Amino acid sequence: MVLPRLRESFRSHLALLSSLCTRMLRQVLHRGLRTSFSRLGHFIASHPVFFASAPVLISILLGASFSRYQIEESVEYLLAPKHSLAKIERNLVNSLFPVNRSKHRLYSDLQTPGRYGRVIITSFRKANMLDQHHTDLILKLHSAVTRIQVQRPGFNYTFAHICILNNDKTCIVDDIVHVLEELKSARSSNRTNFVITYPITHLKDGREVYNGHQLGGVTVHSKDRVKSAEAIQLTYYLQAINSLNDMVAEKWESIFCDTVELFQKSNRKVKMYPFTSSSLREDFQKTSRVSERYLTTGLVLVVTLAILCCSMQDCVRSKPWLGLLGLLTVSLATLTAAGIINLTGGKYNSTFLGIPFIMLGHGLYGTFEMLSSWRKTREDQHVKERTAAVFADSMLSFSLTTAMYLVTFGIGASPFTNIEAARIFCCNSCIAIFFNYLYVLSFYGSSLVFTGYIENNYQHSIFCRKVPKPEVLQEKPAWYRFLLTAKFSEDTTDSEETNTYESHLLVCFLKRYYCDWITNTYVKPFVVLFYLIYISFALMGYLQVNEGSDLSNIVATATRTIEYTTAQQKYFSNYSPVIGFYIYESIEYWNTSVQEDVLEYTKGFVRISWFESYLNYLRKLNISTGLPKKNFTDMLRNSFLKAPQYAHFSEDIIFSKKYNNEVDVVASRMFLVAKTMETKREELYDLLETLRKLSLTSKVKFIVFNPSFVYMDRYASSVGAPLQNSCISALFLLFFSAFLVADSLINVWLTLTVASVEFGVIGFMTLWKVELDCISVLCLIYGINYTIDNCAPLLSTFILGKDFTRTKWVKNALEVHGVAILQSYLCYIVGLIPLAAVPSNLTRTLFRCLFLIALVTFFHCFAILPVILTFVPPSKKKRKEKKNPENREEIECVEMVDMDSTRVVDQITTV
Repeated sequence: MVLPRLRESFRSHLALLSSLCTRMLRQVLHRGLRTSFSRLGHFIASHPVFFASAPVLISILLGASFSRYQIEESVEYLLAPKHSLAKIERNLVNSLFPVNRSKHRLYSDLQTPGRYGRVIITSFRKANMLDQHHTDLILKLHSAVTRIQVQRPGFNYTFAHICILNNDKTCIVDDIVHVLEELKSARSSNRTNFVITYPITHLKDGREVYNGHQLGGVTVHSKDRVKSAEAIQLTYYLQAINSLNDMVAEKWESIFCDTVELFQKSNRKVKMYPFTSSSLREDFQKTSRVSERYLTTGLVLVVTLAILCCSMQDCVRSKPWLGLLGLLTVSLATLTAAGIINLTGGKYNSTFLGIPFIMLGHGLYGTFEMLSSWRKTREDQHVKERTAAVFADSMLSFSLTTAMYLVTFGIGASPFTNIEAARIFCCNSCIAIFFNYLYVLSFYGSSLVFTGYIENNYQHSIFCRKVPKPEVLQEKPAWYRFLLTAKFSEDTTDSEETNTYESHLLVCFLKRYYCDWITNTYVKPFVVLFYLIYISFALMGYLQVNEGSDLSNIVATATRTIEYTTAQQKYFSNYSPVIGFYIYESIEYWNTSVQEDVLEYTKGFVRISWFESYLNYLRKLNISTGLPKKNFTDMLRNSFLKAPQYAHFSEDIIFSKKYNNEVDVVASRMFLVAKTMETKREELYDLLETLRKLSLTSKVKFIVFNPSFVYMDRYASSVGAPLQNSCISALFLLFFSAFLVADSLINVWLTLTVASVEFGVIGFMTLWKVELDCISVLCLIYGINYTIDNCAPLLSTFILGKDFTRTKWVKNALEVHGVAILQSYLCYIVGLIPLAAVPSNLTRTLFRCLFLIALVTFFHCFAILPVILTFVPPSKKKRKEKKNPENREEIECVEMVDMDSTRVVDQITTV
């Protein structure tokens, strides 16, 4: 019995010793870091001119690199997943069936059409676009488009020079144009036997053509006969085989849009929606141009509020210049980061609009926290000592939060991020945050030193003029006394313990009113109830999260892309985009069982290729299962020559000649269209996944492709990966930093707070109709850091507090850090509000996400945490007795004034 007890005692003592050693290690590291930052602050205060001028000089030098400013042109490079199977499938499709050889298979968004111009024509009154008036109007527009000329030195290019050519060297145009021409010809000759069917119709040359993406808003009679159509879409495909051809085609697209808009002005009863291959890129970059005025307004508002937040009635202790210099610090860091990006060959894109707000949230809180620490220092200390105390008090938490930024965004900048726009954004954010941290230490720290000297000399905080004594001020006018109101240290008696900075409006509000109100016993139940409501709504939104891969979510609103996409979804949503079904192996086409297998895989789709009809043609010729391969291929070639209705099938099948003149079929294709009644992209994504799985289990080797698959393929997993990796890295850093903070419970509370904030932001973001796309995921990564930025100092002060009740330490934490949080929050929101008015879907997502992050974090800092911490661990020990007055500290201060009226204070402390 004795031995087990000894073992148990040994284990308990060992655990206690381990706990004590860990705590001592934390305390040693914590004190060592504080001492290091204190020495750094003292060093900066000793050389303020250097640390103020060096960042400015670096920013100017690097800012000159804007002469190399470039814009990223490729939207696919930015927003399509890098490691996409659809890109590999597209390369295979292009190698087998190049666009220039596709001829009559140029359906809407077939594979990679290159350069093109597209227009949707509809009527304001929902008129029938197939009547005589509108048919003539559309053919007139078609004639105007084909006559467009692009002027180049020495030659004028028309559509005939840059279009994709047919076998007879004529331009390929949409089949709907031939349908309208035949319809006009039938009306002119009073023929009534011409019938348009939907979605497949027959031309007079015997060809079957698909018009599902060319006729919109269709009303049909029996047997799919078209009664009316509310919209018609025309597409003009252009060659882009070399740089000159591509440049001409791009210019043609621009003139095409101008021609369509000019045509509409002369025909106001119809509405036209032009769109080109360049429209998405132009509208994506247009966000930057339309945002300039709003961002400038936000900057002015932030500057104004930052100056007001740092001002107070006491003209000596007021720090309006520090509010302005704080924003200047952020601006210099942003300029430096932009210069480095330009010098390293980086290209600008509209997603970079979010970086200034990340800098604003990180930089402003750091500067306001330093200013809050300055208010806690003793005025009778030398400026160097006060600066050292500020760095020791605030820089440790600011450094840890900066490290969190670098780790979370650094993970997002790694090659593991599959969305290039997210990777570039995270990489540039890391650069900007790093310089923001350095400039807060150097530039803002030296600015604090200069204002400290002004304060110690009793000079006016704005005009830097010596403030006269109160007895001198009494002889001056009232307005003069108001401008030079100050409280001298001599005016404070020994019995007064009031801090001279408590006259600050926000300090007074928190200490005298809010802290007592939020910790009131009768208020706490309502806060808890409100938090439960918050969790309930967040859960409701969290269960409805959608991944957004719609490219219209990243462009400006009043643009061709939005108008065209809206019209297309309204009139042409009955059928999904054309999906290519490509068989890339040599199979026994003459085998009836193989034919049945191929048709079985495409069951349920509208087939718009000659592949099925040709197989039916072979059956009619009584081709049996045992027919020799040579006889089959000979019949195949003869059919192309003798049966004109199957001539175009040669574009859907690839032959390979062997040494004995035997022909082998190496690849073939058909086109599938699924009938859908919804416009949700999730249906197309589900269709892609279904066909992919079928291709893995089928007997025939085939692939399916559509250009939209490039953006959709693996998008759901790609867009969420940066957020998942950042969350994991944040948890790892919180675990690692447990050895750097004085109490590991701080990191536990930080983790719970971050989880609560992120859960709420995702939930309310969904309820606010924001999808989980590239922009919102980047904002959520920033939300992790923004929450830690604001909550870490608050939790640290509370948890490390001893000898008082929980309520008392909650009040102390709010009094110490609440002003900095409130100041940075007000400035951040004021700068963010103008972003809501920008006419862009990208900025709409950016505003909603950032606003929710700031609001929910503010709600946690000033309501949830102050209430919950009053009745949950860590426990506090109440003071059992007051300190004996005889044991209090006595401080004797000896003041020496030199001839320049500069105070030098020496102190002797005795206990």
